[in-house]
Amino acid sequence: MNSTELKLRERIKELTCLYEISSIIGNTDIHSLPNSLNAILKSLKKAFQYPKFTEIEIAYEGISYTTGTMNYEVKITSPLKLFNKSKGSLTASLKEEKSSFLKEEKQLIDSVALKISNLLERIEVKNNENSLRRQVERTDRLNILGEITAGIAHELNTPLTNILGFSELLKENCKQEEESKDLDKIIQNAIYSREVVKKLMFFACEMPQARETIDIVPTIKSAIDLLRPTLRKKQIECILKTNEELFLKADALQITQVLFNLVMNAIYFTPEQGTIEINAFQKNEQIIINVKDEGSGLTAEAKEKLFEPFFTTKPIGEGSGLGLSVVHGIVASHQGSISAKNNTEKGATFEIKLPIN
Repeated sequence: MNSTELKLRERIKELTCLYEISSIIGNTDIHSLPNSLNAILKSLKKAFQYPKFTEIEIAYEGISYTTGTMNYEVKITSPLKLFNKSKGSLTASLKEEKSSFLKEEKQLIDSVALKISNLLERIEVKNNENSLRRQVERTDRLNILGEITAGIAHELNTPLTNILGFSELLKENCKQEEESKDLDKIIQNAIYSREVVKKLMFFACEMPQARETIDIVPTIKSAIDLLRPTLRKKQIECILKTNEELFLKADALQITQVLFNLVMNAIYFTPEQGTIEINAFQKNEQIIINVKDEGSGLTAEAKEKLFEPFFTTKPIGEGSGLGLSVVHGIVASHQGSISAKNNTEKGATFEIKLPIN
């Protein structure tokens, strides 16, 4: 076979490869991406002059897809660029038996890398759209819950006040010990219900505030000090990393409650002899507070419903599902935001962002 025929044959292989890859990319969605990348690798490998001696690798955001063991001593590579930023690479390598690539093979790698980059851009845009839609849906759901919760709280306040007031009046006039004990139970349950209503009102941002410029560092330390006995009981170390002073305009009592609830939550999920880490710092015009635990992390369902009233991952009787709702309500009323994510190794981190003014 003469050189012209060889070149023609290689060209046909390259065009066939590009056609196959275009077909694969056209049928790829978010869920089929890994399978599609592996299919692209196999198709691309067949297009090279020495397919038996060639291995192909796609490296993207720390994940590597490959047809076999790469020889990085003899290779050609092309970057995968998403939105003009390099996010990975497409590489072809030759085993030691063969020493060089054809000029056309480098052009092929560049062409396929561009196609893969366009695919990954499309997938990333779709992911961002889905993430944004979920955030909007979640915000709408929380707003509706806030309105419903505020209405329920207002409706319950008056009858609870009446129950508590009349029960205390009856107790004053009660002479029988057994009846007095029953009235005590009514009073205790009415007080508990009133606290639940108060938490609901916090979630709905209906509680009055006394906002003033405060140094939040002593507030954080105060919340930790309140929980020292619980920390000692579970032998958990609580590490605070912060600046000497962090000023912002806020209701000190409500911010203390936010930190108290978050640290309490971290204590519950962190195993004995574990560590809770709190970081507080200023970034631009915001105070950022991170509370990191060493628990089992958050499930997908927990991430979606974390700040909704009455949602809890704790066993029945160990949590009302209002603690994080209260936190969300207070942070929102300070025009701030709160989010949660799983740590790389173990546990979860809650992040609060509060405007300075």
